Amino acid sequence: MDCFQNSVHKNHRYKMHTSTGGGFCDCGDTEAWKTGPFCVSHEPGTAGTMKENLRCSLNEEVIAQARKIFPSVIKYIVEMTIWEEEKELPSELQIREKNERYYCVLFNDEHHSYDHVIYSLQRALDCELAEAQLHTTAIDKEGRRAVKAGAFAACQEAKEDIKSHSENVSQHPLHVEVLHSEVMAHQKFALRLGSWMNKIMSYSSDFRQIFCQACLREEPGSENPCLISRLMLWDAKLYKGARKILHELIFSSFFMEMEYKKFFAMEFVKYYKQLQKEYISDDHDRSISITALSVQMFTVPTLARHLIEEQNVISVITETLLEVLPEYLDRNNKFNFQGYSQDKLGRVYAVICDLKYILISKPTVWTERLRMQFLEGFRSFLKILTCMQGMEEIRRQVGQHIEVDPDWEAAIAIQMQLKNILLMFQEWCACDEELLLVAYKECHKAVMRCSTSFMSSNKTVVQLCGHTLETKSYRVSEDLVSIHLPLSRTLAGLHVRLSRLGAIARLHEFVPFEDFQVEALVEYPLRCLVLVAQVVAEMWRRNGLSLISQVFYYQDVKCREEMYDKDIIMLQIGASLMDPNKFLLLVLQRYELADAFNKTISTKDQVWALAGFAQRLERRSAVQRDPGSVPARSAYLGCSLSPALVGVAGGGHSDLIKQYNTLIEEMLQVLIYIVGERYVPGVGNVTKEEVTMREIIHLLCIEPMPHSAIAKNLPENENNETGLENVINKVATFKKPGVSGHGVYELKDESLKDFNMYFYHYSKTQHSKAEHTQKKKRKQENKDEALPPPPPPEFCPAFSKVVNLLNCDVMMHILRTIFERALDTDSNLWTEGMLQMAFHILALGLLEEKQQLQKAPEEEVTFDFYHKASRLGSSAMNAQNIQMLLEKLKGIPQLEGQKDMITWIFQMFDTVKRLREKSCLIVTTISGSESIKNDEITHDKEKAERKRKAEAARLHRQKIMAQMSALQKNFIETHKLMYDSTSEMSGKEDSIMEEESTPAVSDYSRIALGPKRGPSVTEKEVLTCILCQEEQEVKIENNAMVLSACVQKSTALTQHRGKPIEFSGESLDPLFMNADLAYGTYTGSCGHVMHAVCWQKYFEAVQLSFQQRIHVDLFDLESGEYLCPLCKSLCNTVIPIIPLQPRTINSEDAEALAQHLTLARWIPTVLARISGENPTIPVLFDQGMGDSTFEFQSILNYGIQSSVKYSNSIKEMVILFATTVFRIGLKVPPDETDPRIPMMTWSTCAFTIQAIENLLGDEGKPLFGALQNRQHNGLKALMQFAIAQRSTCPQVLIQKHLIRLLSVVLPNLRSEDTPCLLSIDLFHVLVGAVLAFPSLYWDDTVDLQPSSISSSYNNLYLFHLITMAHMLQILLTIDTGLPLTQVQEDSEEAHSASSFMAEVSQYTSGCIGCDIPGWYLWVSLKNGITPYLRCAALFFHYLLGITPPDDLLTNSAEGEYSALCNYLSLPTNLFLLFQEYWHTVKPLLQRWCADPALLNCLKQNSIIVRYPRIRNSLIELPDDYSCLLNQASHFRCPRSADDERKNPVLCLFCGAILCSQNICCQETVNGEEVGACIFHALHCGAGVCIFLKIRECKVVLVEGKARGCVYPAPYLDEYGETDPDLKRGNPLHLSHERYRKLHLVWQQHCIVEEIARSQETNQTLFGFNWQSL
Repeated sequence: MDCFQNSVHKNHRYKMHTSTGGGFCDCGDTEAWKTGPFCVSHEPGTAGTMKENLRCSLNEEVIAQARKIFPSVIKYIVEMTIWEEEKELPSELQIREKNERYYCVLFNDEHHSYDHVIYSLQRALDCELAEAQLHTTAIDKEGRRAVKAGAFAACQEAKEDIKSHSENVSQHPLHVEVLHSEVMAHQKFALRLGSWMNKIMSYSSDFRQIFCQACLREEPGSENPCLISRLMLWDAKLYKGARKILHELIFSSFFMEMEYKKFFAMEFVKYYKQLQKEYISDDHDRSISITALSVQMFTVPTLARHLIEEQNVISVITETLLEVLPEYLDRNNKFNFQGYSQDKLGRVYAVICDLKYILISKPTVWTERLRMQFLEGFRSFLKILTCMQGMEEIRRQVGQHIEVDPDWEAAIAIQMQLKNILLMFQEWCACDEELLLVAYKECHKAVMRCSTSFMSSNKTVVQLCGHTLETKSYRVSEDLVSIHLPLSRTLAGLHVRLSRLGAIARLHEFVPFEDFQVEALVEYPLRCLVLVAQVVAEMWRRNGLSLISQVFYYQDVKCREEMYDKDIIMLQIGASLMDPNKFLLLVLQRYELADAFNKTISTKDQVWALAGFAQRLERRSAVQRDPGSVPARSAYLGCSLSPALVGVAGGGHSDLIKQYNTLIEEMLQVLIYIVGERYVPGVGNVTKEEVTMREIIHLLCIEPMPHSAIAKNLPENENNETGLENVINKVATFKKPGVSGHGVYELKDESLKDFNMYFYHYSKTQHSKAEHTQKKKRKQENKDEALPPPPPPEFCPAFSKVVNLLNCDVMMHILRTIFERALDTDSNLWTEGMLQMAFHILALGLLEEKQQLQKAPEEEVTFDFYHKASRLGSSAMNAQNIQMLLEKLKGIPQLEGQKDMITWIFQMFDTVKRLREKSCLIVTTISGSESIKNDEITHDKEKAERKRKAEAARLHRQKIMAQMSALQKNFIETHKLMYDSTSEMSGKEDSIMEEESTPAVSDYSRIALGPKRGPSVTEKEVLTCILCQEEQEVKIENNAMVLSACVQKSTALTQHRGKPIEFSGESLDPLFMNADLAYGTYTGSCGHVMHAVCWQKYFEAVQLSFQQRIHVDLFDLESGEYLCPLCKSLCNTVIPIIPLQPRTINSEDAEALAQHLTLARWIPTVLARISGENPTIPVLFDQGMGDSTFEFQSILNYGIQSSVKYSNSIKEMVILFATTVFRIGLKVPPDETDPRIPMMTWSTCAFTIQAIENLLGDEGKPLFGALQNRQHNGLKALMQFAIAQRSTCPQVLIQKHLIRLLSVVLPNLRSEDTPCLLSIDLFHVLVGAVLAFPSLYWDDTVDLQPSSISSSYNNLYLFHLITMAHMLQILLTIDTGLPLTQVQEDSEEAHSASSFMAEVSQYTSGCIGCDIPGWYLWVSLKNGITPYLRCAALFFHYLLGITPPDDLLTNSAEGEYSALCNYLSLPTNLFLLFQEYWHTVKPLLQRWCADPALLNCLKQNSIIVRYPRIRNSLIELPDDYSCLLNQASHFRCPRSADDERKNPVLCLFCGAILCSQNICCQETVNGEEVGACIFHALHCGAGVCIFLKIRECKVVLVEGKARGCVYPAPYLDEYGETDPDLKRGNPLHLSHERYRKLHLVWQQHCIVEEIARSQETNQTLFGFNWQSL
């Protein structure tokens, strides 16, 4: 990868694919690259390269020593590696004292799974699971392992036990051997030596050469081959670990030296047959077989030529194929793959691949020897094709449906494997004219040998229109037929290449015309096309799915080049060499339609004649027809019609007529293809680029398509190239994708003229879709709907006579017959599709004649389609020519859609007539211009008429829409009351918040705290349950209504990624949230409303249905999970909807109280209430908390009211939701009495607000104006729930929690467990304190709560106190290294900041310097406190329902800060807060700063959270995906030393690379084994995480231990598409929009939702084991 990144190819078009590795870098290999073979680092002459070369030089002494040592070492390695004796060593290695220690060695195989081996070892050795797993893992990696050591008898017993136990679970026993310890030791040492030699090879070229010479040297007088050959021949018997080392040794020696690579290749080819046979019978993967090295040799052009010339490698490979496939030959010497072994045949494909490698680069220079050897190989290859020609013949099944579908996949798979090889053979032949002619002769001979039955059989005579044909008596519907004709198709390919070279004239020298027998050549491809037609006509439906599948692949892009296309070409060859009438008679006879076009029988008689013919087909001696024996409709595809397929007795003529009409349509379609399909170089005068352009045009005529869809529908060459990129921009424009979806190509308007409705690569569906699209497009443009064929390119001379088919007598008769039948009211032997095709043929004939007349004088043009079409059909009185028939067809109502086409044909008749009648150039010009003028006048008239109709339709639509709008307005006016009272909670994402719809409120009342607090905006809420659709008003005394919700752990805001997590929160105290927000509990809702009772019934129904389901559960019912009934979001609880309690305060009373209840008095009052008017209170007051001389009053004196009473239904739901939050937030079992439940309620409120504020800030949206409906409804419900939740808990408990919370800001309440000010999040403290504060008003006797006035002061002073503490937090943790925009140095805020910091510096004993500029302090404070103020504004708004200022509803960055301060009763200069309360706050400030824990933090400079907190984002990814692949290639598993291929996975939260899906990195969590990714996710994302699978280019979302889904990666190719598994391999670049979308999925806490939706849509019985990820 490094070499590639530093080469010129980095900016070229390249493909990326992941593989298991192997081979070595191609940098510097001049044969591997056309240009730029070196990277920058290894360019000859560069400093680095010269240094490497100097380092490699060896002196003579070292070389001499190497020559002595290497042969002995290599011989020892080889001898010991292939040593077969289990108990003894070679005589020269034996020692006198022999020990009796043996090993029972278990070998790897591919028959047994991990579990099988573990099971066998546990039973046989009586060992623990862990030990058995250890053995199994080692065996899988190394190939063998000693599982028992001891005496021979003990080891032998263990061997037998393992074998017997393994036979219980598999047909094959495990391979076990008992080896003597010395044999084992020597073999292990030999492999260590091999690894050492491998390292030695890398030092010097001299070492490599000496090694290669020693390996290739044959021992004199010995029959054994050279050492390297012995190793190769023993390869299949070696175990995995030995193979790997020896293959690496070959790579590092032979393959690094070109000369010795050639010698190795020659040895390889010498034993090729034996090696391949052993590989086929082996059970190990190809990647660890010596045969896999073929690609390294056969793809080197010079080496491939050498092997062809010297060792005839093509013949060797083809003969190998013939030798390994004889078991599949039938008695006719044809292949028949019934009952084949898929694994074995898959191994045979490797041999076919080798043939592809050898042929992949064509020779530029042909020597006589190369020509001779290639022809020899070609003849050998023809033997394989001969065995395939006509293989697996089938006969039409009648009467009873076939019982078992025959195996068809193997034959089609081999056809696919051979497709490019057939094309390459043809291209090689076409390199040299002489070679091509000889190859053609050989191929022709082979075809003729396979066609002997055609020549010798009975003949039948066909007559029509005075023309006669004598041909073989054969029917596709009765006799045997095969779809496999590779010989005939290869001949067609060679013929086209002869035409392209212009060498057809010399063909008679090699194949005399009398031996050519064109009818025999055409026969078999024609049968194949007839078979396809009959399958379409449903005549073969009793033959089952296998035939349908074969026909599909026959025409599919994967096979069609060497199947369907070549059959059409062969028919074109026949049409060019045969008499056109005889050719058409042959086609009619094979389609079994000769009687259908026989004029001597009336139409009605024809139907009866056809019915009789069908009955003849059904009466077969082999099968008695029994309509009742046909399987049920659902049993087989195509059996849903009447049991009697055809025949009068079986039930009417409709099926029969439909069948014959289909056959006629199919035949006409093939005739159109024969005459019109000229886009093959050699058939028509076209280039390959034009062919590709035409394919693309016709694909884009169906619909705009992405690049991948176009590429998928284009055939690939041997290098997997389609030629698409070279031409796509000429015919189409690229439309870039958005945040989702993919980019598409849209066809340019100028390319539409090339659209051919009867394009031969269209499937039936594509044809109808393209026709519909094009007609619709033309209609929109007010054009006629005629879709005539585009002018075709000219035929090559060899095919020029094909056009004579158009104007021959039989063709005219066919067309005339179709038109006459359409006019005959009694006839039903025609269809509109048939007429369309007839019109198309007419158009082709007229276009051909027009083109010929325009190119040559009239007297030279022999093509007379116009005259033939104008001629009368017979001499009868009522005889009509084609033009007359067309005129009548125009008047048939059913053919309204064809009128435009008929008009176009008439215009063409006129054009051709004028061209025929021209007498001189001037007349030509005039008549031509007149013709054009007349055409234009007609066209303009039609266009104007269409425009008028379109305008009338538009006005009519407009009128209707206006009427509808008026009715709608009238309805709204009539039912205005109903519309006014409709709730805002409608579930629409873009609905406006209720505050925006309320009447305008003055700015004075838009304050949330203190005496000037505005009124709560409440309104009647009537909601509709999504389950029962009944409406209900939300009231506290009514039955509860609930919102579906999902509670989840989150690390979205963490400042300490990867902080250790407690897997169980039994001992966790969640009252104080750490300042790093490492783990929070987020509550989200989809906003859908249900009655609590309806939801409970729904949940019970879900539980019941899931107990009856077989497949893997989508969600965890025990944890209360379910899918929202409406939007299918994953939920695990419900939030009760509680109305906001209206609170208004009298401004006069509030002002009066303001004079009395200052902060200085409020603090002592609160402390007094907390201490229960304890005698120590005066002591508390004396500590500088304010004026202790004022007349003491209880907190209750400032205003109280009775508590709100909630209905039992609401209380139940409150307890349910609170318990869920507690259970999920702490990962503990539910416990309604746990004292931590209120803590978790406050925590989730605070964290949810912080997460939503963070998201809004991240997206740059206003605080209130951009909230989604689901967020708005969720927050409103959550805050009101938090108020109600206090009433369900013991108030004493709430008071205890409150005292601990207040101890943070009121040092008098401090206790041992009060945390340091710097270590906690003060917004969580604020939320908890505000929600818990009403508990102070509770008494044993009465349940009271503060009045509105009391609440407003309580909230104000709590907020001010905590805000001042947060200011101190920010200033103590300030980062002086940040570049900030300077404000005025002498501003009021800057002065205040400087003086305040000086004060703080004194209190902290100088731990904080006072030399920081005032402006810097102020800017830092303002930036740091803004997120806190935004969160507080959200909190108090949803708590109290007070409308926020307009600046918070719009995206006004400038006015936001002042609006926040105004809304929260803060001065814009926040330091004034300290000045206002200075006497009260000063002692508090001193106590805060003097805290030893705080001072310790400052002194040690330990990890301190700074403000504003860093906004989390996914890690930064490289723009080029190849950089990530390079990163993955360097990845080494931290727990494994071997070089096994790993699955590196990148965590997008923290950037860690993990070893995924591998036993080596599994961890144990709560007694369960989990994969590395799942374990990482538990720490990094509290169980929720996003990973990128680097080698597969897929994003994976995971949640918990057993749930996950695949998500599109943010990397796109230049065509705007993702590439999972790198299948297309195009260069990929990061899409910042897609990555941003992924980031938002995380920040919006939608990962769980995405996973649930994915699992719901992709349900499988056995899903992916996410736990092992």
